[in-house]
Amino acid sequence: MSDKTSKGGAGGFRRQTNLVRGGLARSAFDETSEALFLTSGYVYGSPSEAEAAFKGNVDRYVYSRYGNPTVGSFEERLRQLEGTEVCRATASGMSAVFAALMCQLKAGDRVVASRALFGSCLYIVAELLPRYGIETELVDGTDHAAWEAALAKGAACVFIETPSNPTLEIIDMAAVAKLTHAAGACFVVDNVFATPVLQRPLEFGADVVVYSATKHIDGQGRTMGGAILCSKQFHDDHLQIFYRHTGPTLSPFNAWVLLKGLETLDLRVQRHCDNALAVARFLEDRPGVTRVLFPGLDSHPQAALARAQMSGPGSVVSFEVEGGKERAFRLLEALRLIDISNNLGDAKSLVTHPATTTHQRLKPEERAELGISDGLLRVSVGLEDVEDIKEDLAQALGA
Repeated sequence: MSDKTSKGGAGGFRRQTNLVRGGLARSAFDETSEALFLTSGYVYGSPSEAEAAFKGNVDRYVYSRYGNPTVGSFEERLRQLEGTEVCRATASGMSAVFAALMCQLKAGDRVVASRALFGSCLYIVAELLPRYGIETELVDGTDHAAWEAALAKGAACVFIETPSNPTLEIIDMAAVAKLTHAAGACFVVDNVFATPVLQRPLEFGADVVVYSATKHIDGQGRTMGGAILCSKQFHDDHLQIFYRHTGPTLSPFNAWVLLKGLETLDLRVQRHCDNALAVARFLEDRPGVTRVLFPGLDSHPQAALARAQMSGPGSVVSFEVEGGKERAFRLLEALRLIDISNNLGDAKSLVTHPATTTHQRLKPEERAELGISDGLLRVSVGLEDVEDIKEDLAQALGA
């Protein structure tokens, strides 16, 4: 199967069963765990068979840049979870974002995106796409009138992330989808913070969903990976040829690790949510904390929308401390349990200072517009005992 996913799996079963068995395609050895196919190429019985394979007349693997049995199993399992027609795995989350956008765009096209984006996504939209003659406009993702005004000018593509990184803005996907499709555009949603367990953008009108599988899908800080989920038509018309010839391919070993991650994704995400809610409530009452951003709190500006779109609040809590960068750095240096890292979705609790890491490329006024102050910290709440997490934050806040 050159770039087609494995057809094994547990179709018709419930979500947790599909997370364990979806995409399972055993080899002739009848292994229990999914096989790891570390191969770059495949052999043919005759030149005519190779010719037929490259023409697409025969259903088989051709080259691991196009498709691989282990990668195919991961794609099929995630496809079942997301409930879409096609999944293509990529080497990283950013390669998924770039491929999902560039495969459909050309010079003269117009892209409208929410302003609150992960730093690398913002770089692609605001700086890289214009180099190729693609017009881009950034809007306040929570402002319906801003979307109406921007999309009244027409667009080829709309790109958002919800919840956003790091201020956890929630965007009304159904409303933006309606405006997007009225403008004749393709709606791409980065769903990494919510995970496929907590939010299903396709049900709210998204055309394409992208993930950094490095985050919760792996969930233990081991491998890089990404995924693009879409319709067969989008895949055939745009993504397939781009994917084949630009090579954002996921390695078979990383795909195998991510397959193992999917088996426990539901269980881990639920625990992440419980711990994060407890941490957010704890931080709300701490002296020196001026603001807590978490979709599970009633104080969140889009709390009602978050409950309508998500089945859980997620694993990330952002909060602001008095004293700006100096106080924030003192807190980080005082932590004993929580690690300083720009990753998230890990079993270990991690914290980062967005103004000097993920969003350091932005000018101070641009960060201020996004609500990223020098005192803002982003915590990816892990799977440790939540009392230990809270105690570590308490002693660091008092340092």
